[in-house]
Amino acid sequence: MDQVIEMTDISKSFGAVHVLKDVSFSLDKGEIHALMGENGAGKSTLMKILTGIYPKDSGVIRVRGEEVEFSGPKDAEEKGIAVIHQELNIIPQLTVMENMFLGRDLTGAFGVLRTKEMKARTKEYLGRLGVQIDPDTEAGTLSIGQQQMIEIARALSLNAEVLIMDEPTAALTEREIEALFSVIRDLRAQGVGVVYISHRMEEIFALCDRISVLRDGTFVGTEIIKDTTLDRIVQMMVGRELGERFPERSVKPGEERLRVENLSDGGILRDISFAVRQGEILGVAGLMGAGRTEIMRTLFGMVPKKSGRIVLDGQEITIRKPEDAIRHGIAFVTEDRKAQGLVLELSVRENIALPNLPVLSHNGLMATGKEKQLVRDMIGRLNIKTRDSEQRVKSLSGGNQQKVVIGKWLGIQPKILILDEPTRGVDIGAKKEIYHIMNQLTAEGVTIIMISSELPEILGMSDRILVMHEGKLTAVMDARGATQEAIMHAATGGK
Repeated sequence: MDQVIEMTDISKSFGAVHVLKDVSFSLDKGEIHALMGENGAGKSTLMKILTGIYPKDSGVIRVRGEEVEFSGPKDAEEKGIAVIHQELNIIPQLTVMENMFLGRDLTGAFGVLRTKEMKARTKEYLGRLGVQIDPDTEAGTLSIGQQQMIEIARALSLNAEVLIMDEPTAALTEREIEALFSVIRDLRAQGVGVVYISHRMEEIFALCDRISVLRDGTFVGTEIIKDTTLDRIVQMMVGRELGERFPERSVKPGEERLRVENLSDGGILRDISFAVRQGEILGVAGLMGAGRTEIMRTLFGMVPKKSGRIVLDGQEITIRKPEDAIRHGIAFVTEDRKAQGLVLELSVRENIALPNLPVLSHNGLMATGKEKQLVRDMIGRLNIKTRDSEQRVKSLSGGNQQKVVIGKWLGIQPKILILDEPTRGVDIGAKKEIYHIMNQLTAEGVTIIMISSELPEILGMSDRILVMHEGKLTAVMDARGATQEAIMHAATGGK
């Protein structure tokens, strides 16, 4: 195969911290090459160096045999290298078309915009992904998955020879993922090289040709996918055997903790009824837009219920706002930890203390001794890897950020912990730690309701599984006898 990208002995430090040490990576024409490693291993930094966001300290980068040093992403794009970032770069107030052509409007004589042509091209590139969206739609009104598809379509419109995809499926439905994989395979057939960064092992083995692994800023090795195994890749990533992917569930659920009867929100939810017991993990599955998150937002008082009853420990309760839910011992780890779960500019200590201020303060004054004890306990209990409690949350890895979100809610000693996509964007080692935390909590009697788009996670961690389709509950099944096929059948409306 023709080599399109060659990075040799790349090193990078930020101050005294060595982020990359003599890392080498190559990409062939018409190849899908996975780049894996735990959070903080250096994957994104390596790609930022390739595209000119960061300057390298040493090493050589060649594109099609020519040594290059890009001044920034636009410079890289002109050489045929496009990036789809994990964090969306959509401007919500602009239309789909305006986002597609941001910074590269098509103009005619006297600078007049060729709007008709831009709309046609927007439809064309979205159509290649199997997506039908009106180009005049305001981007902020679309789902996260649809916004992600716009980013992917924009990258395709650059006619890139190299496409870097950083967690591109994190917010996509199963149908959208299938469409994306089809497009990626078509691009491979056309000779486009794809660097694919993902924590989802199933995707890597289904899609990629080769896999390179980084660990602690160093290059561990490259394997051919068809000649390697998941256990081998995990060992390369974490430097040790990880054992079973999902820890054994040994907790026996107790008395009924929560009962929901005929819950409706006046929108998507219609007559939702289910119950969950003490120490139980109830998995909630379904395609994007099925109403999974809407149930939890209604339970937590973020959205008012139109009808239905919520019964906690045998007593009907009224929840009109999140403060009511918190007072009743309900905690909610939201899907988007950065936008809704954390204040990124604040420290680990401040984030953990936030929902616990009523307990940690007296007459408006913070009891600093109590606060320090709570924060110290959470850092130790959840094994949060941080320099100290004053480190800003935004500088932590994804897995440690997620543990801070969980930690801030454990301070209220919840009866019910709602986890919406608890391991999204989290590496395999941190996932296992979060699973152990879940098992510990249920052993203490905490009830967990877990929404997840990853069916292996739903099957591996749940006691029972609730499946949603278009705002309705289509199945409740025991996890021990359930299969991915049965869940998907119910999630697509089958009985």
